[in-house]
Amino acid sequence: MILVTGGAGFIGSHLQAALAKQGAETVIVDRLRHGGKWRNLRAHPPVQIIPPEGLDEFLARHPPLEMVFHLGAISATTVTDGDLVWETNVALSQRLWVWCAARGVRLVYASSAATYGDGSEGFDDALDLAALRRLRPLNLYGWSKHAFDLWVAGEVEAGRPRPPQWVGLKFFNVYGPNEYHKGGMVSVVKVKSDEIAAGQKPRLFRADREGIKDGEQKRDFIWVGDVVEVMLWLGAHPEVNGLFNLGTGVARSYRELAAAVAAAWGAPDEIEFIAMPEALRGQYQSFTEARMDRLRKAGYTAPFTTLEAGVSRYVKDFLRAPDPYR
Repeated sequence: MILVTGGAGFIGSHLQAALAKQGAETVIVDRLRHGGKWRNLRAHPPVQIIPPEGLDEFLARHPPLEMVFHLGAISATTVTDGDLVWETNVALSQRLWVWCAARGVRLVYASSAATYGDGSEGFDDALDLAALRRLRPLNLYGWSKHAFDLWVAGEVEAGRPRPPQWVGLKFFNVYGPNEYHKGGMVSVVKVKSDEIAAGQKPRLFRADREGIKDGEQKRDFIWVGDVVEVMLWLGAHPEVNGLFNLGTGVARSYRELAAAVAAAWGAPDEIEFIAMPEALRGQYQSFTEARMDRLRKAGYTAPFTTLEAGVSRYVKDFLRAPDPYR
């Protein structure tokens, strides 16, 4: 039995699809609510869905879990309820770690590139307390993920009990189908595709930092299928432990992303620049690029999908298809 928290969400539902294809017995912790989120699981339902508030009771029954993929979190970078974010993103994660350590259950958890803040300290995924303490996340979400990374590093350094396999993955900018329930947190690829579908020019924020031209803000964009392949690989390699970046290792500009979306639609490569919203100023990462050498040294050798190939697949096979779900 495999537990996937956030299993009805964007990345979680893709992992659920892959595990179901392998014949795994899966239990998902998530909320479907009243929207269309259930469609993320329509083609591959789990054995059971547990609401987050029921997780502690479920674990108290000592289910025969082999592995936990902890992907559930409050992931909005604009969230402001610090108490709720701490309980959801940090305290719950700590309880899962302790439970997995006590029961001998493997644990893979989602961290984030948001922990790196403005990138001034680089993008090194070393599990080193001194290096981690230098990072300054720009928002509450990034800080909560960073707080758990720090806690894990402290547990490991102190030699306290840990799961037999433990891995933290610092996800960079993931894009792909099944993100439609995320509202304002959907990927830039989806937003630009919607603009072009509506007959508009894709709009990009003007740069808010000196030395960066409009449209030349860069992020490490990674296709969701590549993220799932890494998690499946970790499932097959229980000897791998540590904190790892999960991007492509190549930063690409928003201008390049918009051009890729336009090409997938057969639309003109034209861009309209708009002012950055006040709420994002000072919290916006203008550059991210994952250092991938540690994951490669751990043994992961598969190539990552290029931005152009991933965007083309997303637009043509999903966003322009009658059924956009995985």
